[in-house]
Amino acid sequence: MKTALLDGITPAKIDKQIMGNLLLDIASVDEVRQERMLIGVRNEDGEIYRLIGAAKANNYTNAVEELEDLGMVDELKEADGTEEGCDAIFSGGEVE
Repeated sequence: MKTALLDGITPAKIDKQIMGNLLLDIASVDEVRQERMLIGVRNEDGEIYRLIGAAKANNYTNAVEELEDLGMVDELKEADGTEEGCDAIFSGGEVE
């Protein structure tokens, strides 16, 4: 899976845990957007600051489970389709 920070947007306080729990390769935003499934991560201000791209459904599912384990909530869990180009958008979570 690939990930990129969006320029000029402050990362969430939980970002170190996200990076520690998920096996992510740092890539450009354009490279991440080319992946089949996209996960957005919001900071405390409600802005998407990180994109995570998964090429395979099982990678996507694993990433979603890891983010949920961190106490984060998928805003799109009950939604049909994408929002802001993302298949899932996570926010919240507790910093350890």
